[in-house]
Amino acid sequence: MSGPHEEALKGFIEQFNSEHENITVEPMNQGSYDDLEQKIMAAAKAKTLPTLAQAVTNVVPEYIGNDFIAPLNDFIEDPEIGLSEEELADYVDVFQQSSSWDGTFYSLPFSKSTRVLYYNSGILEEHNLEVPETWADIRNISETVTADGVVGMGFENSYESEFQAILKQLGGTYIDEASNEATFASQEGMEAMTMIKDMIDEGIARTAGEDDYMSNPFGIGDVAMYIGSSAGIPHVASAAEGNIEWSTTTFPTLDGEAATTFAGNDIVMFNQAEEAEQKAAWEFMKFLTSPEVTADWSMQSGYLPVRYSAQELPEYQSFVEENPAYAAGSQQFDAGFFIARVQGGDAVRNIILEEMELILLDEKSVEQGLTDAQERANEALQK
Repeated sequence: MSGPHEEALKGFIEQFNSEHENITVEPMNQGSYDDLEQKIMAAAKAKTLPTLAQAVTNVVPEYIGNDFIAPLNDFIEDPEIGLSEEELADYVDVFQQSSSWDGTFYSLPFSKSTRVLYYNSGILEEHNLEVPETWADIRNISETVTADGVVGMGFENSYESEFQAILKQLGGTYIDEASNEATFASQEGMEAMTMIKDMIDEGIARTAGEDDYMSNPFGIGDVAMYIGSSAGIPHVASAAEGNIEWSTTTFPTLDGEAATTFAGNDIVMFNQAEEAEQKAAWEFMKFLTSPEVTADWSMQSGYLPVRYSAQELPEYQSFVEENPAYAAGSQQFDAGFFIARVQGGDAVRNIILEEMELILLDEKSVEQGLTDAQERANEALQK
């Protein structure tokens, strides 16, 4: 967390420290998520871990497997400092599920995001088109508006989240957590990848390419729609300012099925800390995920509130009313799912991105690319 995100976090920490005279939280930026993970793994071996840290959900299994992360159930269930049944139920269901393994909580949700569809209002109005709701709408709009340097649909360079969502909408499975097996090279997987590739091959869709992120071409009006992270709203607002009118809507459905990945990071506690430090860390974890703070964090950062009651706060409702682009993410809580949380999950992601690139470049067929990706993925998952 850097820039405005870091400043917002520092504000929360100052507030917490002022309210807890016997606890001091010291923020320490560690660079990127990859940098953070590498430093955590090194610190675990050296027995120099901090008390708590942020963690992308799919690295938590690595920490569990290496036995240096603290389970949170004893804190959650503590009659004095824990969470009541009502408070625990107030955490958004999909975030509760992604933070627990076989009934044990190893994290609390913090900065969570989902995929939303960004659309250029002016282009839709110019062509008398409604805001898309389905993938059929996406194709129709893309075919209609692609012309004169404008491409209808956009995908980020790393669009495996879209692939996973379409795969789930078709009834397929990306990675089976129970068997620790990649199963995406199925008939459903072939169909999902073909949907994306066909649109790109036909010229009615494109990836971000050299623009790095699709917010840039979208913001200047070169792309009419694109799917990206809800946490990217501030970036889109900056890129689009003075250029286009825009908003967001929910991830398109397929044959009546709604599904979208939820991503982002959690807060975890490490078991090398002393008991008093762990209790203090628990108080801070509760504070960061309290309705008031998660609502404030959402408004400042673009991430989603992790508590249902946060969405009911007058300040948050006023904010969404004034900034309607922020509404789509929370509207998808019931359709949300999280990527498989298995050791080796990051390696699988890198593999599938490599093979997807080869598919788009026509160096491999959809079937060959996904089959190769699945074989490589299962090798990585068995290590």
